[in-house]
Amino acid sequence: MPSDPPLSPDETRRYARHLVLKGFGGAAQQKLKAASALVVGAGGLGCPVVAYLAAAGIGRLGIIDPDTVSLSNLQRQILHTTAGVGTGKANNAKTFAEALNPHVTIEALATSITEANAAQTLASYDLVLDGTDNLFTRRLVARTAAAQQKPLVSGAVSMFSGQVTVFAPHLGGPGHEALFADEADDTTLPSCELNGILGPVTGVIGTLMAMEAIKLVTGTGTPLIGRVLVYDARDAQFSELAY
Repeated sequence: MPSDPPLSPDETRRYARHLVLKGFGGAAQQKLKAASALVVGAGGLGCPVVAYLAAAGIGRLGIIDPDTVSLSNLQRQILHTTAGVGTGKANNAKTFAEALNPHVTIEALATSITEANAAQTLASYDLVLDGTDNLFTRRLVARTAAAQQKPLVSGAVSMFSGQVTVFAPHLGGPGHEALFADEADDTTLPSCELNGILGPVTGVIGTLMAMEAIKLVTGTGTPLIGRVLVYDARDAQFSELAY
C-alpha cells in the first residue's frame, strides 16, 4: 500500500501543535492529510465541523447543503456572515475553509442528498458527518454509509442540549435504526425552528463531531460506536448512554 503523503514545510509549521502531541504526532497528521470526509449540512453543526476539520488538515472535505443563509441562522451558524445572507451555505462554507487552510481541497455541493444521488455523493469519501435536521435525510445518509461500509458521525441539537454518536455497523456497532426506531418521524422530534436552540450548543456538539472524525481517521482513542454522548448546557453536564 502507498504511504501517507508527506507534509510540506508550511504544513509542518501549521500543524506544529499536533506534531508534538504525544499519542498523535506526524503519523496521525499524515493520515489526516490522506483522508476525506463529507459534511452533510452547513448549518449549526456543519459549521464547526467544517472549521475544525479544515483547520486540522484533513486532505479533502466535501460540503453538501441546498439552502441559502438567512438572518436567523447567524446566531449559531458561525461560518456565515451578515453580508452572506441570501447566498448558498455550501459555497460560503467552502470560501471560509479555503481561507483558513489552503492545503485542504474543498468541494461544495449546493444540492440535497436524495435517493437518486446518495450513493454517488458518498462514494468518494472515507467517512461522513451528518448534522441535518430531519429523519428522512438522516436515514438515507445512514443507509448509504452503512451500505458503503463508511463510518457516520451523527449529531443533533435542540433547545439547551445536544448529542453525538458514531454509526459503524461494518465495525461491529449498531445501526441507525437501533437509536431511531422505524416508527419515529419528524413530528415526534423537537424542532429547532419551533423550540429554539441556544447558539453555543451547536458549537459544542459540532466540535465533538469533528473530534470523532479525527479519531476515526487516525485511530486515536475510542470512538463513540454504540454510545451516545449527551450534553446538557443548563446543568453543564455530560452523560453517556449505550444502545
